[in-house]
Amino acid sequence: MSPTFIPTEVASYFAGLDPVKRDSIYPVFEVMTESIPEGYQLGMHWGMPTWVVPLETFPDTYNKQPLAFVGLAAQKNYNSLYLMFLYSDSEDEAAFRSEWATTGLKLDMGKSCLRFRSPADLDLGIIARAASATPVEHFLATYQRVQSRA
Repeated sequence: MSPTFIPTEVASYFAGLDPVKRDSIYPVFEVMTESIPEGYQLGMHWGMPTWVVPLETFPDTYNKQPLAFVGLAAQKNYNSLYLMFLYSDSEDEAAFRSEWATTGLKLDMGKSCLRFRSPADLDLGIIARAASATPVEHFLATYQRVQSRA
């Protein structure tokens, strides 16, 4: 599990949000913080709180930036949960979408971006299980497999 320590810049991100927006996104952050497997690192990347594979663990990325695993952003009209671990793995993505379909909740998701207005729009249990079931080694193996096809 991820440490309960929240980096200063991530705490500042949430402190800078309008209280209504913060209330709509922070519960998702808390669930993700509890669900992210060990080995990922929380920080501010791409303007949002993001769990990444640190460059010390895997420096061979296409853009020389840490490899994003999960990101969370407050947008103007909605919030975004970037589930990058589902982007490249069609089996994991298919399983996620199939399980979501049983909830009766609308899945507003592109390739990795799950859009929501409030936590009530999400099945946080499914999201937490999917994230926690993706250790760094699995994520890196998927990334390397996809990159080798490119």
